[in-house]
Amino acid sequence: MFDLYARWISRWETALASRDANRVIRPFDWGVEWLPELAANGDLVEAIGRYSDDAIARSERFFAYETPKDYRLGGNRLTFTSALASPYPENNAVHCEYFPVPGETRRAALVLPQWNADATGHIGLCRLLNRFGIASLRMSLAYHDRRMPPELERADYHVSSNVGRTIHASRQSVIDARACLDWLEARGYRRLGMLGTSLGSCIAFIAAAHEERVSAGVFNHVSMYFSDVVWTGVSTQHVRRGFGDAITQDELRRCWAVISPAAYLDRMAARRMPALLIYAPYDTTFLPESSRKVIAEFRRRKLPHQVLKLPCGHYTSGRFPFKWIDGVAMCRFLRNML
Repeated sequence: MFDLYARWISRWETALASRDANRVIRPFDWGVEWLPELAANGDLVEAIGRYSDDAIARSERFFAYETPKDYRLGGNRLTFTSALASPYPENNAVHCEYFPVPGETRRAALVLPQWNADATGHIGLCRLLNRFGIASLRMSLAYHDRRMPPELERADYHVSSNVGRTIHASRQSVIDARACLDWLEARGYRRLGMLGTSLGSCIAFIAAAHEERVSAGVFNHVSMYFSDVVWTGVSTQHVRRGFGDAITQDELRRCWAVISPAAYLDRMAARRMPALLIYAPYDTTFLPESSRKVIAEFRRRKLPHQVLKLPCGHYTSGRFPFKWIDGVAMCRFLRNML
């Protein structure tokens, strides 16, 4: 019976993962122009590895920013200019959807959707949070939906075989998320939560590790290293092929350590922030063994956390009935912790 269920989930997961026909294998690039602080001489693997090491050691500076001065709320649409510029004007305008709860001025959650989410991604989850009495602000990650340059069909510039640009995109998304917390705090919210899914989970984890204001975090699909998901995940094999033989998995893990949750576990331990860690045993994008390493680290460090094991895979977690199991658990956790 177990094998029948596993095969059914696997077939469903494969069908969902293979439906997109617009994945592009982009050429490898070190992307040193995206890392202005980089001393790019000699071996670029070693140079970017040192850059990543140094950025982790001074991560307060690396993710530092000035609060935007041009927040604009029209209806439920919040926009502002990113504090970390890119060469793309569309991407530099941050777009958010605001879902207040009448009479609720204390609790709010910042919601960060998955890679390649469109403008409607996680809107239903924001409305579900409202039903649990929690206001929410849904932010589009860098290069997503309204932030996407016209030459793109997918959010390829956030996750790609361009090493430097991927670091810059994640750095920008973390900074933009922190700027969203500034806005929520200015509106009077004092109990702030973060909820991120897949790529959004990684961004939420790094932001929460640097934010004393965040009282609880929900990390929906977890992995220790950004690079390992890209290297081994079924949905990122076109990105993996873009690297060719230019870099190894271990080398990429060091280069991208600065945008990986593993680098900030010590900071998270100092925070003692309650966290909900979610994984799926049939996940072929965030491999279960990678997720279990995160959970094992939280247990070893005795960090306050709960674990939700979804009986599905990565893509199927967004389908009925699993999305309801997932959504209700996330909302209930934030309601109890905020």
